Amino acid sequence: MAYEIPVTQARAELAELINRVVYGGERVVVTRHGKPLVALVSAADLERLENGAEAAEERVISSVSSIGSSASAPGERRRFGIAAEHTGRAERAGGEDPGR
Repeated sequence: MAYEIPVTQARAELAELINRVVYGGERVVVTRHGKPLVALVSAADLERLENGAEAAEERVISSVSSIGSSASAPGERRRFGIAAEHTGRAERAGGEDPGR
């Protein structure tokens, strides 16, 4: 869990907070009016966070790409194909669908 400290107090104790983060392995959240404003983390933690975010982004892109190339589930074509066919007939007829 992170140690929370108000911004006014953090200004006065910055050197101590840096030591807590670097040598104590703590994470410090600086707050303003009780709301999180910034976080102090070690450079090693930041690198891990950034690498994890990049890896997660790559997994999402890979997942989305594979969804686009997969076949429709049984029944999906019928369910959505009707709307597409309906729209296509209306466009070919030049406006209103004559079946309506």
